[in-house]
Amino acid sequence: MAFQTSTASTSSTSHTSSRPVSVQSPAGLAPLEAEAVELFVGLAQVVGLPKSVGQIYGLLYISTVSLSLDEVAERLDISKGSASQGLKFLRQTGAVQVCEENDSRCDRYLAETGLRALASGFLKEQIEPHLENGEGRLDRLKRLAATAPAAERAHVLQRVKQLENWHRRASSLLPLLIRFLGK
Repeated sequence: MAFQTSTASTSSTSHTSSRPVSVQSPAGLAPLEAEAVELFVGLAQVVGLPKSVGQIYGLLYISTVSLSLDEVAERLDISKGSASQGLKFLRQTGAVQVCEENDSRCDRYLAETGLRALASGFLKEQIEPHLENGEGRLDRLKRLAATAPAAERAHVLQRVKQLENWHRRASSLLPLLIRFLGK
């Protein structure tokens, strides 16, 4: 399938084509790159991650070569600080790898494309800390529920007990998921 390179029509009558139009995105990305970036931005936002994390991963995912922090920032038209934070997060979760290139003085990055590694890293870095923090919150909730007005106390205590059950199940399931998804 050929791609049009311009929206200008050569004839005097304009018509709508079902073929994709190749238009350079404002950030200087090729249409293929822009589409991959937007796909991962949407996925990042679904799981509550910043847009820049999706942009960075999308660019690295579709790229045929490793990219430096400066190249990522420039290509996506984002600040170096935002690129640095996004790359740091993606490295912590195992979504990107630093690759060694003998002729390069700076770190270069490649996307991890294995679903198991991505899911495992996300669970470890995003879900596990919330579960660890949840135990203290549940203890505080339980103490506060015990002081609720008598008319509401039974209901609130039942809800806290249900949360404790959910937390216990999630806490026991998470290590199994991580082991199952492990590399």
